[in-house]
Amino acid sequence: MALISIVVPCYNEQEALPFFYKKTLQVAEDIKNKLGDEVEFIFVDDGSKDDTMQVIKQLAAEDARVRYVSFSRNFGKEAAMYAGLKAAKGDYISLMDADLQDPPELLVEMTQTLKLGEYDCVASRRTTRKGEPVIRSFFARMFYRLINRISKTDIVDGARDFRLMTRQMANAVLDMPEYNRFSKGIFGWVGFKTKWLEYINVERVAGETKWSFWKLFLYSLEGIVAFSTAPLALASVFGILMCVVAMGFIIFIIVRTLIWGDPTNGWPSMMCVIILIGGIQLLCIGILGQYMSKIYLETKHRPLYIIKEEK
Repeated sequence: MALISIVVPCYNEQEALPFFYKKTLQVAEDIKNKLGDEVEFIFVDDGSKDDTMQVIKQLAAEDARVRYVSFSRNFGKEAAMYAGLKAAKGDYISLMDADLQDPPELLVEMTQTLKLGEYDCVASRRTTRKGEPVIRSFFARMFYRLINRISKTDIVDGARDFRLMTRQMANAVLDMPEYNRFSKGIFGWVGFKTKWLEYINVERVAGETKWSFWKLFLYSLEGIVAFSTAPLALASVFGILMCVVAMGFIIFIIVRTLIWGDPTNGWPSMMCVIILIGGIQLLCIGILGQYMSKIYLETKHRPLYIIKEEK
């Protein structure tokens, strides 16, 4: 008999939690009846501003299998997932969202697959993005294409955080306590043999998404900076290219002056070139700044989260 820990990061999920618990509880009973395994729930309250924590405490009072970790403020989903993995006691650990966009019924197949011993992780990916804004879906696909071209870490398009992994793989993830976290990249970086389960996109059961386009954009930058140094190389290429262009203009101006003797003509085009070069310089400085800011945050050695209470 194995213990399966279901880690659920929560931020303002008071409306969705009852639906999630009810449906996942049915799956837990199926796992117990079919495989003989026990299930524990670990809810991580990421500084919610609604009654999420009250709902979790009510569930914990009614079910001894429910445990929780509550943060002192909102530290983000990445910190919540890490805290949940750290609190999990199971032989197998699952990460799930509380909005039921991760189908709980897949847990039965995931558990069966892992118990065969061939795989270390069973992860899920969406085959469609039905229900998402078209622009958001387009940029999401572009991000996955870009990150897989510039990074050595394999990040699957449509991959969800929803997965079931062995204790060995979970420990490997916990051995990476970096402050700037991008879990999709971390899961790929640690390796281990992973089986992918595909499913059609499911919309939220209740509540509203916490991921705006801007937040997803910043999260994508986090992933690029964390798992690729290609932007730094790009900055170097821009520098070399601008040097070549500058030398070409110098030669052009000298030749033109010797032939036509009019060195002051063409100042508008010169201003355009100056603005172009200045813009590229600022872009390169910005790229360097992104990497330096990550180094700055890492060297502070601040904790990923602060726990207010737990059970």
